[in-house]
Amino acid sequence: MTTVAEILRNKPNNRVHSVSPDDKVLTALQRMAEEGIGALLVMQDGKIAGIFTERDYARKVVLHGRSSGDTPVSEIMTRAVRFVHPSQSCEECMALMTENRLRHLPVLEGEEVVGLVSIGDLVKSVISHQRFLIEQMEQYITGGL
Repeated sequence: MTTVAEILRNKPNNRVHSVSPDDKVLTALQRMAEEGIGALLVMQDGKIAGIFTERDYARKVVLHGRSSGDTPVSEIMTRAVRFVHPSQSCEECMALMTENRLRHLPVLEGEEVVGLVSIGDLVKSVISHQRFLIEQMEQYITGGL
């Protein structure tokens, strides 16, 4: 069973990107576009205040006729942030994401943010594990072991 810690170790760039609650939505969108990511943690005084995602933008700015340049992230961010710990399994993360319709989970070790896993990270891990199992079965069947 793959753990969140293993997933984070295998990510080519495990930097956690964030904005402050006072940053404008446009600033957050620009940062997401520059980094090629779909979510930013909203940090205040070193703690998670929320998460800002593409979904938040689409549903809470565009559909409500708000201006990206005038609206602070704090007005549209998701405040109830679900998180996981490094010791949790990929399967636990996928279940949490599925049950709560999430695409991103911050990873906390104690009070410290040590990473962020996306549904893409989890799918990549599952595919890699399945590929390994298939190769092992093929070797067993063909007598390669």
